[in-house]
Amino acid sequence: MAVGLGPLPTLHPVPGFELGISSAGIKRPGRKDVVVMRCAEGSSVAGVFTLNAFCAAPVIVSKRRVGGPVRYLLTNTGNANAGTGEPGLAAAERTTARLAELAGVDFSAVLPFSTGVIGEPLPVEKIEGALQAALDDLSIDNWAAAATGIMTTDTLPKGASRQFQHEGVTVTVTGISKGAGMIRPNMATMLGYIATDAKVAPGVLQDLLRDGANKSFNRITIDGDTSTNDCCMLVATGQAALPEISEASGPLFAALKQAVLEVCMEVAQAIVRDGEGATKFVTVQVNGGGNHQECLDVAYTVAHSPLIKTALFASDPNWGRILAAVGRAGVPELDVSKIDVFLGDVCIASHGARAASYTEEQGSAVMSQEEIGIRIELGRGDCSETIWTTDLSHEYVKINAEYRT
Repeated sequence: MAVGLGPLPTLHPVPGFELGISSAGIKRPGRKDVVVMRCAEGSSVAGVFTLNAFCAAPVIVSKRRVGGPVRYLLTNTGNANAGTGEPGLAAAERTTARLAELAGVDFSAVLPFSTGVIGEPLPVEKIEGALQAALDDLSIDNWAAAATGIMTTDTLPKGASRQFQHEGVTVTVTGISKGAGMIRPNMATMLGYIATDAKVAPGVLQDLLRDGANKSFNRITIDGDTSTNDCCMLVATGQAALPEISEASGPLFAALKQAVLEVCMEVAQAIVRDGEGATKFVTVQVNGGGNHQECLDVAYTVAHSPLIKTALFASDPNWGRILAAVGRAGVPELDVSKIDVFLGDVCIASHGARAASYTEEQGSAVMSQEEIGIRIELGRGDCSETIWTTDLSHEYVKINAEYRT
């Protein structure tokens, strides 16, 4: 059940960025599972990738090529092409070479992306057989179809779009993402694709994406597992009739940065809302940290605790589990007598002990909601961090126990 996630919003076309979808039948005959995206010539392309040492073959290839001229992004679902060694690298290179041949570009201008089961050989022939149909389907209006085409265990497609005016010119930022499990980014199994028609220098674009990802995709977690295949790409086609953004300053850059961050945040939170088996959308906010890292350490310890996540699923305000998680987060010289903990607006613990005003009925009322806030005040400094997570349900276990069957 997707928590608070409805139909896709309007996804505005981005001039200079086209998407085409076709079926290779990788896991199921007839399923649309290959997506080709074409960037206008001269586009700037930035990427952030998983930090998992067992990163997939397409991640290795894309990281090598992203610094050069990029014209096409090739995505397949149903097979991660991870844990496949040299044959996997050869398979990723072969599919991109075939797309390059059909499109009339150099092979290095094609970036591969894969998502699905780890450790199985990539069905190269199936993917190659679907490429021409995807090229024939290319259109600037295919964002919604592509959002569905990149799904795996997702229950709903995910996308967001923003537009703003600068000197009478409309600038568009549109993005889609997929991901529902194996989510604890450094990046998150997530894929994200964002495009804008602004013209942005490559270095500025890379910094813009890295900053946006750190505030969104790198602040979500479903289960604490970092995938082998995580990637997020930001493409600037330069089709808007505006000067190039060559430095991270000025009103045009500020407006673009805000739009990119909003799109990143919306599609990242959509991944959490559609987390495998999720029945709750949970915001964990940690304030008063001595530094940002200790705030994140506390937030992720709370978010990853199976005891807390199962209590959230059961709507059980077992607040002692939260205190225990904070206490084992590894914050040095933590003075628990300074810590306050809130469920929503209800103070459940004050100065390290049960709040005198707290009642079980208050806690139960908050925990029964679909969207829950956990706020922890450390009383150590001025730093704050926020992450987003889910509960842990029977359905999560069922989905992952049966994933390959």
